[in-house]
Amino acid sequence: MPIPARPLRTPLLFLVFAIGFVARADDEVRFLLDLKSGLQSGDDGALFDTWAEGSSSPCNFVGVKCNSAGSVTEIDLASRGVSGWLRVDALCSLPSLRRLSLAYNFVAGNLRPGIGNCTNLLHLDLYSNKFSGPVPDLSSLTKLQVLNLSQNGFTGPFPWSSLGGLANLTDLILGDNLYDKAPFPNEILGLKKLSSIYLSNCSLERKIPPGIGDLTELRRLELSTNAFSGGIPAELTKLTKLTTLELYENQFTGTLPGGFGNLFNLEYLDASTNMLQGDLRLLKNLTKLVSLQLFNNQFTGEIPAEMGDFKGLVNLSLYSNKLSGPLPPKLGSWAEFNFIDVSENYLTGSIPPDMCKRGTMTRLLMLDNQLTGEIPPSYANCPTLIRFRVSNNNLTGTVPAKLWGLPNAEIIDLAGNDFEGPVTSDIQSAKALGLLVISDNRFSGQIPVEISKASSLVSIDARSNQLSGEIPPAIGELKKLSGLYLQRNKLGGGVPEELGSCASLNEIDLSDNSLSGEIPTSLSSLRSLNSLNFSGNRLSGRIPASLSMMRLSLLDLSDNKLSGPIPQTLQVGAYERSFDGNPDLCSANPGKFRLCKSGTGKSGELRTLLSCFLAGLAALIACLACYFYAAKRPKSGGDDLEGSIFKEDSWDLMSFRVLTFTEQEILNGIKQENVIGKGGSGSVYKVVLPGGKELAVKHIWNARPFGGGGGGAPKSSSPMLSKQRRSSSKSPELDAEVATLSSIRHVNVVKLYCSITSEDSSLLVYEYLPNGSLWDRLHSSGWGKAELDWGTRLEIAVGAAKGLEYLHHGCERPIIHRDVKSSNILLDEFFKPRIADFGLAKVVALSDAGGRDTTQIIAGTHGYIAPEYGYTYKVNEKSDVYSFGVVLMELVTGKRPMEPEFGDNKDLVWWISNRMTSRESVMGLVDSRIPESMREEAVKMLRVAVLCTARLPALRPSMRTVVQMLEDAEPCNKLVKIVVKEEGKEPEQGKTTSLARY
Repeated sequence: MPIPARPLRTPLLFLVFAIGFVARADDEVRFLLDLKSGLQSGDDGALFDTWAEGSSSPCNFVGVKCNSAGSVTEIDLASRGVSGWLRVDALCSLPSLRRLSLAYNFVAGNLRPGIGNCTNLLHLDLYSNKFSGPVPDLSSLTKLQVLNLSQNGFTGPFPWSSLGGLANLTDLILGDNLYDKAPFPNEILGLKKLSSIYLSNCSLERKIPPGIGDLTELRRLELSTNAFSGGIPAELTKLTKLTTLELYENQFTGTLPGGFGNLFNLEYLDASTNMLQGDLRLLKNLTKLVSLQLFNNQFTGEIPAEMGDFKGLVNLSLYSNKLSGPLPPKLGSWAEFNFIDVSENYLTGSIPPDMCKRGTMTRLLMLDNQLTGEIPPSYANCPTLIRFRVSNNNLTGTVPAKLWGLPNAEIIDLAGNDFEGPVTSDIQSAKALGLLVISDNRFSGQIPVEISKASSLVSIDARSNQLSGEIPPAIGELKKLSGLYLQRNKLGGGVPEELGSCASLNEIDLSDNSLSGEIPTSLSSLRSLNSLNFSGNRLSGRIPASLSMMRLSLLDLSDNKLSGPIPQTLQVGAYERSFDGNPDLCSANPGKFRLCKSGTGKSGELRTLLSCFLAGLAALIACLACYFYAAKRPKSGGDDLEGSIFKEDSWDLMSFRVLTFTEQEILNGIKQENVIGKGGSGSVYKVVLPGGKELAVKHIWNARPFGGGGGGAPKSSSPMLSKQRRSSSKSPELDAEVATLSSIRHVNVVKLYCSITSEDSSLLVYEYLPNGSLWDRLHSSGWGKAELDWGTRLEIAVGAAKGLEYLHHGCERPIIHRDVKSSNILLDEFFKPRIADFGLAKVVALSDAGGRDTTQIIAGTHGYIAPEYGYTYKVNEKSDVYSFGVVLMELVTGKRPMEPEFGDNKDLVWWISNRMTSRESVMGLVDSRIPESMREEAVKMLRVAVLCTARLPALRPSMRTVVQMLEDAEPCNKLVKIVVKEEGKEPEQGKTTSLARY
């Protein structure tokens, strides 16, 4: 009899195997669903739709791959917009997992301690997420080949010693995190299979050990933005397979190692922003170079002529060195050249003609050299050019006509040369042009009418030329124009009324020309205007009273032929010299101008008659307005409030805090004798309530009335609040201020109690700050400057910084103030600061990509405006940081942002930067009213101010870091490290750092 058990054994084994397979599949489904529970995708969850309960196998899940046994080997969710929290325990429960990629997402969490259980991992890529906390011991991941933890928020000491046993590593990418300081990890030197090391921005310091030369398989070595010092080790030149070497933003000294020419495979070399010296002859054999960036060093000598024959070179950035001699004539003529920046050297000779030969060049920057000759005509036929900057050289001749009309050029900068000839009508084709700088040349002829077609213009700087003719009225079509600088030319005719249509104008300087006629009243409509200079012309007639309603930090009408009374509200200390050289001006106050008298004789009678006629006409218009207004809405009699301005029959009150007053108590205090300040939108009143509480009330026009608004007192309402707000205030400034301040609760931001709104006017009710503004205390003699001792100044700086930190980091969405200045920092009775005046503030919206949007509207005050306004319309929180840096400089030096001693169009930032050459000169910058014993502390604040006012926004600290620096008063080198450490750097930005120059 055959034994039946024997033929049944194989089916039984299959059954056992199938049961095991199903059990394992069920387990892995459960683990993946557990993983999914902490995550969500950016496409409304569609990514995880296939990760469903009841699935028989995980192999059908999107982003998941399995082996032949049906076990999960790979999870790839890179660039899927995934957010949430990573469940490391669920992840490491997958026994066959070999590869995990979550790069370019928003996943948070920490890796401690579970990641060490993923012992079969070969590839771990968490690049660019939001992981935090310390990195745990990694010594158990012995099979790992790729480790990428870069661009997260990991902190604490990195477990460098645990890397020593990961002998299979080929890619070690750990940069852009907040690890504790450490020397270069020697454990890495034993990982002989490494082909890529990215340890940029890892808080590493001291010297790079000679053992780096033993990693002979290295193709990429990136150690930028650390604190390495000493020389570049000679052993590094043994790495002959290197294609990328990035050492920028360290403290390297000395020369390039002698064997540097052995790195013949090198394509990308960036050792910028160090203290390297010597010449560049060692680079002449690196014929495979694609990008060479050595800017911000101390290299001398000539650029090797052999570089003109480099057939792959497309990026060359050598600015801010001490290089001399000519540029290679064939430079950039072989490959699809992209950009060159050799500014701030001592280069001579002519501009190489063929860098745009392949039609791909985007940026040509050669500022501040000693170049000669003319602009090669070839660049007029280079439509890809975005920036063409050759200012401050010795260039001559006429500018090729078509260069004015380059269609993609955003900046054309020809200042400080010896160019001549006209600005041609070709400029009408420059649709992208934002910044036109042609100052300090010999350009002549008229400003072409066609300039109005360059609709993106933000700034026109043509000062100190020989331009003649009239300013074309068509310039009023430039709606984005922020700065117009035409001083020291030969312009005639009048100031165009159409300038009042340039709604974004921030500065106008037409001084030292031959302009005649009257000052246009249309200028009063320029709500953003901060600086107006018409001095040294032949302007006549009266000063428009409407100028007194503008928010001008600089007004100069001196040396003209103006006559009549100086408006009372312009007779303030800030404008003390603004009207000199106009002998026919008079004043109602005794002083250096003659007293105004009533007109006599025929001229006096004529003026009287004209005044009566205009007054009668105004009264007629007012009556008609009242008639139609009354016909539309019946009025009731009542008391007068501030003449006829506030005669409304309906006011809506909206509170943002618990109120202890009524709207009627506020309205009763709106009287002329209570005015404590004036601005472009109205007046500010001090209102004292019956109980003695003091409030500040800001009046903002919603829509200008014709004249005296028709009768009727404001409606007397009960303390009960209106439940509905008006649908529109018709005032962007009011909307911005209310929207910003109504929800803010911070001790260093001014309190907004309520808004009271009518159809024509709005009142914003604030806490009253009795010690005025920081500007008053620092710069106005009537407020007692001596009261601000150093301790008080420091407390004001820290408090104001905390207020801005809250706006940038403490709100649901960042708030950009956009008008940070000392006059917008108010002081309470204890000199505690409050950030005020949010009329220009903007809440940063989220872009479609989920990141932060920026604002494109030019705003701010002359002397405080960040330089990026000059070359881009997009600004963010770093523009506030710049302005705050200027405030810190005011606190330290006691000087205004703009002073005559700085020179023409020079500001406090420029003045300070040119005097920080030695310890003695830096100490000399400190306000003489600060005691000797406190000056070291003041210099520490000045160093913070210098960081805040860095040219490039990316190099400025955040306000959170500024607060930390002011509180800690760290030495300068530590402060710089904090900034770099916090800001990080995109990996590819190292290739294009110089492109951000302005």
